[in-house]
Amino acid sequence: MIISSWNVNSVRARIENIKEYLKKFSPDILMMQEIKTPNETYPFDDIKSLKYENYVFGQKSYNGVAIISKKKLSNIQNDIFKDKNKQSRIISADLIIQKKNITIINIYTPNGNPVDTEKYTYKLYWLDSLIKKVKNLSKLNQNIVIGGDFNIIPSPNDVHDPKSYENDALFRLEIRKKLRELINFGFHDAYRFIHPEKEGYTFWDYTSGAWQKNNGMRIDHFLVSNSLINHVKDVKINKFPRSRQKPSDHTPIEIELA
Repeated sequence: MIISSWNVNSVRARIENIKEYLKKFSPDILMMQEIKTPNETYPFDDIKSLKYENYVFGQKSYNGVAIISKKKLSNIQNDIFKDKNKQSRIISADLIIQKKNITIINIYTPNGNPVDTEKYTYKLYWLDSLIKKVKNLSKLNQNIVIGGDFNIIPSPNDVHDPKSYENDALFRLEIRKKLRELINFGFHDAYRFIHPEKEGYTFWDYTSGAWQKNNGMRIDHFLVSNSLINHVKDVKINKFPRSRQKPSDHTPIEIELA
C-alpha cells in the first residue's frame, strides 16, 4: 500500500497536476494539505472520475485538508481536538491493513511566522494540542500514521542553509523539540528510518530560483508508530510534480507499507 502526502497549495489551481499525479503514480491514499477551498467548491467530480473516495475538511481561501482513497475509509473525523482559531488543519480516518486497524492523521501545522506575533504562539498551542491528542489516541489504538505538512525542519541536514533559518518558526529549537517530543512518545520519522543520511527536500520556494538551485527543505513528514515501523518498506520523495507547469511549491512524500 502506498500512502502519499502532498501540500497542493490550492486543489482547484492544481487539479490538472493532481490528476496527472494520480494517473501516473496511483497511490492508494493521498493526504492533501492547503486545499484552499470550502467543501462546496472542492473538485469532487474530478477526483471521483479517477476512482477515488473523497474526505474533505475545507476552508475558504486558506488551509483545508483532504484524504482521498481508492477504498472507503471509516471513522472520519475533523475535530479530534478543538482549534481555538477554528482553522481546517486536521482530518483523520481508519483503515485496515493486514487485519490491523490503523488510524491515519493528515495535518497542516501552522507556519508560525513571524515569531514575535500571535502566529507563533498559535503554532505552539496547535502542536501541544496535537501531541496531547495523539497520546490519548494511542491508548485506544497504537497503530497510527501521521502525515502532512508539519512546517518543521527537523535538523540542519534538512535545509539548504540552516544558518539563515535559526530564528525561523520552522526551525526554532523550541519547535523542533515539539516534533522530538512526539517522536519520543512512540514514533519514527519514516524518511529518516529508511534514509538516515539522504537529502529529502519536499519544499522549494517559488522565488530566487530555489527549485533550479535545489535550495529546499524537508518539512513534509510521515511519523509512523513503533508498532508499524517494521511494515515500512520504503519512503520516497516524488519530485515529478514539482517540475511540472504551475506546480505547488511542495512535492509529494510517499510511504510504502508492506
